[in-house]
Amino acid sequence: MPPVGTANKVTRGNPNATSESIRYLICAQERLNAMVASSSVYNRERSETSSETHFYRTDRQFELHNLNLQHLSHNNEAKTMQYRIFLRQMCLVLHLLPVHGFICPAVLCHSRTKLPSSCNTRQSHALYTKASSRTSRNGKGFGGMHPTSKKIRYPEIVYDENGNVQLSTQSDIAGTSALELDEHLSDDQSLQPQHQQQNRVQKFISNIPKVLSKPPLVSATPEWRKLQRHAQQIKSTHLRDLLQDPERCDAMWAEHDGVYYDYSRQQATLETMELLFDLAERQDLVKRIHAMVNGEKINFTENRAVLHTALRASKDDIGTVFVDGVDAIKEVHEVLDQIKEFTEAFRSGKITGYTGKRMRNIVSVGIGGSYLGPEFLAEVLKTEEEGINSSLGYSLRFLANVDPVDVERTCADLDPEETLIIIVSKTFTTAETMLNARTMRQWLWDFMGDDVEVVRKHVVACSSVSATENVKKFGVDTEKYFFRFWDWVGGRYSVCGAAGAVPISLLYGFDLFEKFLEGARSMDQHFINAPMRENIPIIMGLLGVWNSSFMGYNSRALIPYAQALLRLPAHIQQLDMESNGKRISRHGIEIDYPVGEVDFGEPGTNSQHSFFQLIHQGQTIPVDFLGFVQSQHDLLMDSEQLSSHDELMSNFFAQPDALANGKTAEEVRAEGCPEELVMHKVFDGNRPSSSLLFPQLSAYVTGQILSLYEHRTAVQGFIWDLNSFDQWGVELGKKLAVDIKGHLLKARYDPKRRPIDTGSPATSRILNYYLKNGRDADENGSGIKTLTSVTRLTHREHYPPPIHDLGGNVGKLS
Repeated sequence: MPPVGTANKVTRGNPNATSESIRYLICAQERLNAMVASSSVYNRERSETSSETHFYRTDRQFELHNLNLQHLSHNNEAKTMQYRIFLRQMCLVLHLLPVHGFICPAVLCHSRTKLPSSCNTRQSHALYTKASSRTSRNGKGFGGMHPTSKKIRYPEIVYDENGNVQLSTQSDIAGTSALELDEHLSDDQSLQPQHQQQNRVQKFISNIPKVLSKPPLVSATPEWRKLQRHAQQIKSTHLRDLLQDPERCDAMWAEHDGVYYDYSRQQATLETMELLFDLAERQDLVKRIHAMVNGEKINFTENRAVLHTALRASKDDIGTVFVDGVDAIKEVHEVLDQIKEFTEAFRSGKITGYTGKRMRNIVSVGIGGSYLGPEFLAEVLKTEEEGINSSLGYSLRFLANVDPVDVERTCADLDPEETLIIIVSKTFTTAETMLNARTMRQWLWDFMGDDVEVVRKHVVACSSVSATENVKKFGVDTEKYFFRFWDWVGGRYSVCGAAGAVPISLLYGFDLFEKFLEGARSMDQHFINAPMRENIPIIMGLLGVWNSSFMGYNSRALIPYAQALLRLPAHIQQLDMESNGKRISRHGIEIDYPVGEVDFGEPGTNSQHSFFQLIHQGQTIPVDFLGFVQSQHDLLMDSEQLSSHDELMSNFFAQPDALANGKTAEEVRAEGCPEELVMHKVFDGNRPSSSLLFPQLSAYVTGQILSLYEHRTAVQGFIWDLNSFDQWGVELGKKLAVDIKGHLLKARYDPKRRPIDTGSPATSRILNYYLKNGRDADENGSGIKTLTSVTRLTHREHYPPPIHDLGGNVGKLS
């Protein structure tokens, strides 16, 4: 804290200063002190050599050099320089204050500071002072920076038993970038006449509240630094040894509603978990979870609530969550009731196509969350007993890619007269989705004529209320065939809404989809109500933060030992990477710590014969293993002693141990291996994994899995201080694609065939190569085809229907 009486002296020296400006000025002083002091603590622990901080003053600027802030930026040189520039600017401003009577709140440098002592080339013409306690005692302040400077009083820094700096709550303000301060300081840092200096200081002070109102990055907290130090200890400990501790193994598991989670093979101890829970408390994790599920607008970049949990809330919860005065859960159930009614009419044959035929084929057109989540769910239910029975006679396909081959693969053997098209787009303007939607509309028109009733009978829309006019313009019957969703549910979190409910219910029936919602609701309640130390999504999220930010693992594998979950990794990949693939904190500050993982996966045991070589003997990649006590369809042949499911699960149980324990050279030699091959057969082990065991894969359990991973993703974002619910990273590529389309359009219709010039030589070159070779293909007759040829006009001859069609149509198609 500044010396007692400083604020009064500031006021006397500057009659225009307000108490608010003074308060923020003190915050600025404390913050600068805290940053220097925390660096001192860091280097006192890390460095073997002793040195004092050096301040330099030239005729142009006042700088703090050589401050080792790499603990704030993880060796990111550019970011370290940002912090150094910030410190320079703060030092300059605080230095100028004595000009008009301010007591200079000097930058503290503790005598125990240990920093590099190298200097830059300005030293030869710089006046400098060693800012130590001696500086304060001799009264020279900053080495005679300004003739009006008086004796400098240095604030005290108190260390606790752990070596942490004890500061007031205001001192926790941190994280301002140099760019923000540059808005308030001119590039010319030369000394100016007193009134100009005074104006500059006044301008800066007036903006301090805006600049300093941002909380610190999580990496500046004591809890984060403790975890950093702890991680160094853990890295020298082998999992083989940790697994010999029965107390640890007995504690590192959790269970809820048939879901068993074992995280004993993570590179973590009980102390690790307590430190992670401390970090969660520091970040107000529980408070943020409640803010999310209660409808607060935590997606602040888009000013939206985040309420995917409301999509599976029960009717008993109506009246508990409101967004802008609207009962969110009531709205959800109104749409679910509408979907249920439509589904029953469709499946009973009351709803027919344009020609009066019963529709049995469903094509869902969407991309991203409108496609990956529903597709993953459809694949699971395809082999679930109830799903098999309820889907007889119906088919569901997804069209996402604008590649025309995807259109052909989707439509080749379908009868348009028996096909219902679902278009899923929140705005009804998504470029890829709307191109495919127009393609499918043209496909319907080519076979049945371009009557407006064709679209009204064969096209369903799932979109937001704000897109109603776009839906109408497309030709959809918005009274009967329009199912709305809301801007408080992001696309990747929308599986439980109309985007998933409509296609899944049409194929499998609404009752089965309801069971899926019940499973998700069960995990939601666990996430919201269970204590942190028993909360599976929270534990998974904290371990994700631990592995990514502290252990340095930037990938994660998801291995379900169930073929029906083959599309789960793709959905989680989008869910997690689009949510937490960020570089800016929710306060607009560039983060200085690693976040996010590259998610990938494949069902076991296929994955073991694919990329497990790298996981065992290459890079360290944490793994999530998902297994099931019972198979959807087990098989035991007379010639076999164990069932196929037991064979599968033997691998599920073996792989985590193999990754954790590895195989030593001594163990390899004991098997009689030739010496020249020994090192090739050594497994280092010490590779982390978690195991999730479920009863049996069903609609209910699939809901649990989905909710579990949604909440794990949110937890990691909350801890990292990210906004996990926007996705600005996809926008730039979209905009550039529009620009490229403009160049292509111009070139395609240019009779002179002039080359494209985009302003980028590399882009222009490859575009012109593309155009030249494309034109050659078109002239040879192997290029663009008509829509009818792509979708196979003669599909009836190639794919004749059975005499008794499962969709309810009897006899040969006309």
